Amino acid sequence: MRIAGPALPYDRTYHLLGRLDKIRARVIAEQPDVVEAHSPYLAAAAVVACGEARTWVRTAFWHADHVGTYVQPALARHTGARVAAALTAPLWQGVRVMLAPFAATFAAGRAQTARLRAAGVRGVVHAPMGVDVATFRPAARASARRRELLGDASEDAVLLVGVGRFAFEKRWDIVLEAFERVRAHREAVLVLFGDGPERARLEHRAAPGVRFVGFERDRGRLASALASADLLVHGCPYETFGLGVAEAVASGLPVVVPDAGGAPESADPACGETYESLDAKACAHAIERLVSRDRSELRARALDAATRVPTLEQHFGVVLGAYDALLRERRP
Repeated sequence: MRIAGPALPYDRTYHLLGRLDKIRARVIAEQPDVVEAHSPYLAAAAVVACGEARTWVRTAFWHADHVGTYVQPALARHTGARVAAALTAPLWQGVRVMLAPFAATFAAGRAQTARLRAAGVRGVVHAPMGVDVATFRPAARASARRRELLGDASEDAVLLVGVGRFAFEKRWDIVLEAFERVRAHREAVLVLFGDGPERARLEHRAAPGVRFVGFERDRGRLASALASADLLVHGCPYETFGLGVAEAVASGLPVVVPDAGGAPESADPACGETYESLDAKACAHAIERLVSRDRSELRARALDAATRVPTLEQHFGVVLGAYDALLRERRP
């Protein structure tokens, strides 16, 4: 059920969840067993506004670390990383207070799980986001799809892909600069899937060889693109998990990711490279290291890594297992 709300000014694909009265009325009418909040702000306020019944389990999903993504980096530019971490420490106590009304808080990444627990948040459950491995699989590889993505480039060109939202915190500027360095001495193509408020600015600064193909709604075509590329490159060090990276690994694709955030948790050193986050030169070196490896051996290791990606079934097994335990506590 959708409840109307005004679009946000920076990214109009996001809307303000402001009608707490309508949400409360609907939840009370439905009498659910579980009420989930998927944002720690207005969604959490909406769940709290619904009141509390003995039969309800109220949970939160920690999808974004706003302290670490926005506040801490902004302070670090002026004070340095250590001082910024100290200054933002009290904000994590605010996070603990926001999440206090919930019986469980689910975090997809190990780093965020540890961060929440260190802040004193109770009932933190590590539940990696699951990949649809029936769609994102190595068998989706297709020579025709690869030829399509390469465009006018030769078959010998290195085909890089990137997937995500074009917003300033995703740091696509790092990816574009790294690609420009790589392309200075080898033929390469970078195909970017996604859309967002920063797309026009990124297109303006992109070097030759970069193709912006927009948001791919057909999951099968996206899976085929990932499986047919040579590697995925990622620039955001603030991911709480990094689903696009996990889908790439499930597709048998080697990855190059920053060494911070949730993205490196999906990167197997046997078929992936990490680099110092926010360093475009280091990202370019990581790409070079990966493409310089023996291709057949790299492919074999990537296929092996694909078998260990968390699945949708595993994700919901963790979540529903937690709900079963919590409901038993409330109504034995």
